[in-house]
Amino acid sequence: SRGRCPGGTEGGRMPRQKVPSRIRANARTLRKNMTEAETRLWSQLRAHRLMGLGFRRQLPIGAYIADFACPELHLIVEVDGTQHAEDLRARKDELRTRKLGETGWTVIRFWNAEVMRELDAVCEHIVAVARDLGKEF
Repeated sequence: SRGRCPGGTEGGRMPRQKVPSRIRANARTLRKNMTEAETRLWSQLRAHRLMGLGFRRQLPIGAYIADFACPELHLIVEVDGTQHAEDLRARKDELRTRKLGETGWTVIRFWNAEVMRELDAVCEHIVAVARDLGKEF
């Protein structure tokens, strides 16, 4: 049976946040148009396949949309393309990570190429971070 998420409602569901309709619509679009790397990682994360961790994809969190989020651990996994290496984009990512961190979220990032070539290592790293956040397996 499903547990109760911290700060959530019965049944393990997160309470519905007040998210602007444009962000909610954007998240829906992103779910329908995931990159190849995101799709590949999602195949490992969905339905609690990775060590029982419950992830949601393209989850609105405040003003941001997380690629993948585990609400139980307040863990966000981002999969970045090469555009994130550009100076301005990298600075925006740093600000985003800091802002999410201020609200209790831990953000880890992987390059698309890492997910495509080293999926097992990516998954192992996610599990290691989950352990560091107190998840017992």
